[in-house]
Amino acid sequence: MSADQASVASRQTPLRQLYAERPDAAMITKRVRTITQDLRDPFHSAAVPENVAHPGTPYGIEWDLGVDEAIGGLHDAPNPGELLCAALASCFELTVRMIANLLRIELEQLSVEVTGKVDVRGALAIDTSVPVGFQTMATSVRIRAANGTPPQLLEQLCAASERLCIDLQTLRYGVNVNVAFDAQPVELLPSDALGGGEQHLIASRGND
Repeated sequence: MSADQASVASRQTPLRQLYAERPDAAMITKRVRTITQDLRDPFHSAAVPENVAHPGTPYGIEWDLGVDEAIGGLHDAPNPGELLCAALASCFELTVRMIANLLRIELEQLSVEVTGKVDVRGALAIDTSVPVGFQTMATSVRIRAANGTPPQLLEQLCAASERLCIDLQTLRYGVNVNVAFDAQPVELLPSDALGGGEQHLIASRGND
């Protein structure tokens, strides 16, 4: 690891200056898409994070996902609820790491555990009074710093990490989520309409 990679300040200082001068540059985009697999299988899927900041530079990562056994799945792969917990845990840990680096705190041990509880009656439409979603989420952060680290510096680390963790603040205070469907039937056309020797399936797109 180079000195520049190890120093958060050296990488953030020019960004802070840029965003102060051009606030529009601070608005970034994150995108994850699912990829088509066997659509006859209702219990498995996969997702791919897109490197939006550097188009054409894939991470080379694919997340295999399954369905929780509590709602009828096989529980043989991480499920989306666990992925949500993982997102919070990893965001919190990386926030702690970066702020510790800025404060020149030497970390000797760091672990973040996220526990979420869900009443699945909501998702199964058994009881309409039960909301669909996590009822509670708890984050446990264990930090051990090098001997001689001032306690007030550790207090500053904890407070700043909680305040600046993006995923934590998103879950705590919510975010507007728009959903757009493009749901269309498949229309079966006779072969003579397409000039072929057999029938073809095309997506019916109305007047598009």
